[in-house]
Amino acid sequence: MEKRLKDKVALVTGGARGIGKAISELFAAHGAIVVILDVLEEGKVIAEDIRSHGGRAEYYLLSVTDKNAVNQLCERVFAAYGRIDILINNAGITRDRTLEKMTQEEWEMVMDVNLKGVFNCTQAVVPYMKENKWGRIVSAASNVGLRGNFGQTNYAATKAGIIAMSKTWTLELGKYGITANAVAPGLTMTEMVEKIPEKQLDAIIESIPLKTVAQPMDIAYGYLYLASDEARYVSGICLTIDGGISR
Repeated sequence: MEKRLKDKVALVTGGARGIGKAISELFAAHGAIVVILDVLEEGKVIAEDIRSHGGRAEYYLLSVTDKNAVNQLCERVFAAYGRIDILINNAGITRDRTLEKMTQEEWEMVMDVNLKGVFNCTQAVVPYMKENKWGRIVSAASNVGLRGNFGQTNYAATKAGIIAMSKTWTLELGKYGITANAVAPGLTMTEMVEKIPEKQLDAIIESIPLKTVAQPMDIAYGYLYLASDEARYVSGICLTIDGGISR
């Protein structure tokens, strides 16, 4: 198999489960040195499993909301490898509730992880990418950020914000050989979706033109493209992978 990310150093936030886990595994299979950042200790098992299959991966217990910790981690990775090539801003949370019932705490928690966390990590890696005149920033949006969703005022706002930030970074960082893009997944079979009652899930699937739910690896391949040399002239886009529901 051609190694599309051979020897690239890739930071993957929220890399312990779901789509983040699939991204970590796929990038490692394509030759990347994967640094998994997560508040979940399952990330350690994912890194060990990648290494047991001949890949290169390490795990750090870290919250993307902790700016100092993020900065220190990036310094450590750069000192070890002399480069940070790819940032995958995948960490995110939901705290769903309708507008009138949403608490200030639920609003702020989602803002902190989904927006401030993306800002923290991106601001931390950019100096290292500029030094090597090459970088790929790919951030997790959602089709909810394009079309809204009942009970997700906070989540939809953050995902729309990520798309806007990516477009802004395209303008600011392009001259340094750095691209910035977003990926907007639709319904994907993660732990969160598995908890949806069967009747409700069937109704959602019926609304999807492809009549099926994405698997995490379906989304991970979009990230692989945007992180690779093949996408050198792709910046400022939001790649929608949702079975056609946002057509």
